[in-house]
Amino acid sequence: MRRTAFEGRRSRVRKSGSWPFAVLGLATALAVPGMVEAQGPGVEGGKWTYLGGDAWHTRYTPADQINASNFQDLQVVWEWDARSFGPSTARATPSYVDGKLITVAGDRRSVVSLDPATGRIRWSFTEPMTHRWEYSMRAGYGKGVAYAEVDGRPVVFISSPAFFLHALDAETGRPLENWGRPVGLEGFPESGTVDMIPDLIADWDPWLEHGSEYDPNQGIPQELGYITTSSPPIVVNDVVIVGNSAEQGYLQTRIENVPGDILAYDARTGEFKWKFHVIPRPGEEGHETWENDAWRWTGDVSSWAPMSADPELGLVYIPTNPPTIDYYGGHRPGDNLYGTSLIALNAETGEKVWHFQFVHHDVWNYDTPTAPILMDVVVDGREIKGIFQATKQGFLYALNRETGEPIWPIEERPVPQSTVPGEKLSPTQPFPTRPAPFELQGRAPEHLIDYTPEIYEQALRIAEENNLFNPLFNPPTTINEEPAWNCPGGAGGANITGPAVGDPVNGIVFVTSQSQCFRLQVMPGIDSDREGPEQAGSTVADWVAVSTSVGFGAGPTLDGLPIWKGPDGRIVAIDVNTGEHLWTIPNGDAPQAVQDRIRNHPLLQGVEGVMVNRGRAGHAAMTVTPSLLLATGRLADDTPVLFAIDKQTGERLGAVETPPTGSYGMSSWVHEGKQYIILQTPDGLAALALPD
Repeated sequence: MRRTAFEGRRSRVRKSGSWPFAVLGLATALAVPGMVEAQGPGVEGGKWTYLGGDAWHTRYTPADQINASNFQDLQVVWEWDARSFGPSTARATPSYVDGKLITVAGDRRSVVSLDPATGRIRWSFTEPMTHRWEYSMRAGYGKGVAYAEVDGRPVVFISSPAFFLHALDAETGRPLENWGRPVGLEGFPESGTVDMIPDLIADWDPWLEHGSEYDPNQGIPQELGYITTSSPPIVVNDVVIVGNSAEQGYLQTRIENVPGDILAYDARTGEFKWKFHVIPRPGEEGHETWENDAWRWTGDVSSWAPMSADPELGLVYIPTNPPTIDYYGGHRPGDNLYGTSLIALNAETGEKVWHFQFVHHDVWNYDTPTAPILMDVVVDGREIKGIFQATKQGFLYALNRETGEPIWPIEERPVPQSTVPGEKLSPTQPFPTRPAPFELQGRAPEHLIDYTPEIYEQALRIAEENNLFNPLFNPPTTINEEPAWNCPGGAGGANITGPAVGDPVNGIVFVTSQSQCFRLQVMPGIDSDREGPEQAGSTVADWVAVSTSVGFGAGPTLDGLPIWKGPDGRIVAIDVNTGEHLWTIPNGDAPQAVQDRIRNHPLLQGVEGVMVNRGRAGHAAMTVTPSLLLATGRLADDTPVLFAIDKQTGERLGAVETPPTGSYGMSSWVHEGKQYIILQTPDGLAALALPD
């Protein structure tokens, strides 16, 4: 009998010096009326303490100086050019606390403190060069820092592409004294740093059997695997919790890698506290979901996306990606816990409180791409501490963050099976019954444009003649078959390039999504152009991805008219008190030429209700204020702008021109009485504010 996606049971974790059995500590009972907190900690007084603003990762600010009445007066008050730090990190969201604006820059992931009012550099810190940094495939993915006050002292924590953890004085940028342990490499400080690899591999069989002496410059021997980071740590009640990442699964050709176990350190001392095994070992809950010995030598299941936390409950929430190799899992039969899951851990002990697996035996690159959003909601009169996870496959999963139980039923439904030799997929996948999907899933007749019966019939004929209909969880095919349509593809749906955001006061989640499809196909690993000595691991997989996608797009058109309903890129508002969609709008404006082609199309003349503006593929950066949803985008003439959107209706209330923006995040905070909005740009940051 198959395991359910949700489990909240006894588990074991690796703590420093012991193997204690963890007793499931389901958190306190639901709050009584009047005690539900409206927003998470970290944004009080206009701060932006965490990567997502608050610990709940809502990207909500209580600052309300900027509103619909003055939005059009916004001006760019400063820009910071980060190119002196090397290739830009266009994904980084700065933290702002007590007059300090701190971010990361470049593929060295230098930590930089800026003057919030001018953008001028106050100090910077750059980690010394190592071989393991040179090999990192996530060097340019830095998203920000972690911040905490430790015994009254402001401290910045950063996990680097080379997998070191640094603790810096937030006032000076100097590494903390009497913190961590010496690295033993030239250029590294004597204090203020932890090499996390020894803690990661200390009890890992492939390393113990390798028999070599540890080299801090090399890190993990490449034939065993590789580890890096792409998101910052999170600090929960004086515990620094660190995720990690590995090589992108669609680029991998070898089946060995190191598991992305979650590590925790004492914020005061840098001492190792605990490790949670993301691939369960014998005797640990979930080990039975690995049906051969792949648990010993395969890896990933990393938390490359950011984490969220509830400090009051003492819980940290870990989103994960699939095990090694995205599009083929024949070497790892079983559901593969805790791949493509959300895990709730006790921040102090590392004990697992609950988990929910979104995809069993993932072969679709459907890794959990963003931090989950925490909000307190009222559902059918019940106050619930909720957690909401937007996914690439177009679902918003709604769970109780104390217990992991679904707020609304989630059903295991049959899905197609694989024709790839050696592959064994799960017979079912979890489908939420509410909220409804925020994106087209698969391609079905009801997704076709139907402005008139004649147009629908023509679109239907094109779809049938070109074999365009496909289900969600359509499995990859071999190179000897037609590539499988995969809708949404591995770029989303939702994705890290535009995280979902939340209004915790009103209980609304805003998701930015795109209707892009991938085409999935695998080939013999030995024949792959990517197979070579640069790959981590030692054993070539039977099958590997031909590419991230064998072609993109929606396929044939009806005389230039898209046959699938839009928008192509969208923003969707979901009331998570009811599970109902409030509205859907296009993500920005489609290029003028595209709109004109639709508007002037012969088949559409005189037809009402035509969606002329289908928006743009990709994702918006978003932030929520008490009165507005702020979202980046482009106008029809390609002008980059910041939109002000009514949270209840989706109506655009304003648009101001901005510098070109990068991907990922946006933030807003108050410095010396002035509210700022910070945008990522391809080369740094831009700050907007009202004129003095």
